[in-house]
Order: sequence, then C-alpha cells, then structure tokens
Amino acid sequence: MESKTKTPVLTKRDYLNATLRSYVLQNAQNYGNMQGTGMLNTIWPQLHKIYSNDENEFRRVATSNLEFYNTNPQPYPFVSSIALAMYDSGQSEEDTRAIKFALMGPLAGIGDALSQFGLAPLFSSIFGSLALSGMVWAPIPFFLCLFGITLGVRLLMGYLGWKVGTSIIDTLSDRMAAIADIASTLGLTVIAGLSVSFVKVNLAWQYSQTIKGKTKTVSVQSVLDQIMPYLLPIALIYFVYWLITKKHWTIYKIVILLFVAGVVLSVLGVLK
Repeated sequence: MESKTKTPVLTKRDYLNATLRSYVLQNAQNYGNMQGTGMLNTIWPQLHKIYSNDENEFRRVATSNLEFYNTNPQPYPFVSSIALAMYDSGQSEEDTRAIKFALMGPLAGIGDALSQFGLAPLFSSIFGSLALSGMVWAPIPFFLCLFGITLGVRLLMGYLGWKVGTSIIDTLSDRMAAIADIASTLGLTVIAGLSVSFVKVNLAWQYSQTIKGKTKTVSVQSVLDQIMPYLLPIALIYFVYWLITKKHWTIYKIVILLFVAGVVLSVLGVLK
C-alpha cells in the first residue's frame, strides 16, 4: 500500500491516553498472539478517531494489529506512540508494521533489564530487609517506588515516541519506505539471534574411537557445532515456521507436539 499524506487528528491527550492504556497490554496475553490483543486495545480509541470516516479501513488496520507482538510493557508506549503517529499521518501499513517489529526485540531487552533485573530486585532487597527487621509498613513504599518509577518510564517513552514519530514523518516522509526496510532488516536480525539463543536442541548421541590404544568419546553434538553452530535450533525454528505458514497449525498444537516430542526423544536417549 502506498503512503498517503493526511492531516493528523490526534492530540497530545490522545497519545497520553494510549500510554496509560498500556497498563492493560498483558491482560489478554496468550500463546496465539502474545500481546497482540492487548496492543490493539491500547490504541483502539486512537485508531477509531483516525479512521472515523472510513469504517472499513478502521477494521482492516485494527485487525492487522491483532498479530503476534511481544515486548516489555515499560518501554512499550514508545512503540504505540510511533505507530499512532505513522497511522495518523497516512503512512502505509507495511512501513508501520516494519517499525513496530524492529523495535520489539531491542525494547524487550532494555525493559527486562530495567524492570525485572534492575528495579524489582533492588527495591525487593531494600524493603524486604526492612520488613524482616520488623517494619510492617515496608511493602507500601516498595509498591509506591516501583509503580512511580515504572509510570515515569512509560510516560517518558510515550512522549519520546510521539516526538520521534512526528519529527521523522515531518522531515523524512519521502524516505519512510527506506527507513522501514532498514528497520525490518534490523528487526529480523535481532529476532533470528534471539531465536537460536533461546531454542535448545542437543543430541545425546556419542560414539567411541580408539586411537593409539586410547579410547576417546566423541559427542555428535560437538561435531555438529563445529560444522555449523545452532544447526538443530535453526532446523527446528524452520520446521515450526513451516507448520504455521504451510500447514496452518495453531500455537497450541505446536506446543503439544514439541512437548511430547521432547519427552519421547529424551526417554529414547536421542536428546539430552
């Protein structure tokens, strides 16, 4: 779809509303589209305002935002603000989608490091020790500090997303396709790296070889790693991709298949 320049209709209040609605991002999280349903819910009023004169386009764009999405909720308003700015200015769905997915992985890593591995352990250790020392009120400032800082992060990210989105569109609207291509390449690279890092497939097969009177045990997995690291995880990822795109399997069927296959192959001594 070609990008069409249009007069923006959203106000700062609309972007603020979308930022605050990010608190329900994970309320409908599921294995099918993860945060997809929650993402649509966070920007629903704004999309309805943008496409108030075109019900069919509103339904199409709303449906497209139901696809798979998964990032950390704290920096998420940066994504929603940029996406809304692009929709509001008439940018194409393909370009908006590319930007959304390019930001998904990096913001997930930043947000997890900040909230789950930074703030939560820090405040837990501080106020947990106070609670153990007999201060019954310790949980109250714990929640206030955690909520206050994460709210500040969300508001800041929503504001930055609005500023970045509107400024990019104003100055680089004729280059959005190129920017979207770069963002798409970056996003795919990050997702591919994360996929092979988190998917673990290790063969348990070994064989023995006697050389000069000494018996040496060689792992088949180590041989495969020397030929091509992450060969089996890549093969499994492509297999799952094939099941989804060609066979139209649901996520639940794939999870059951992988669970059963993992147990059976482990019992048979194929995987470890």
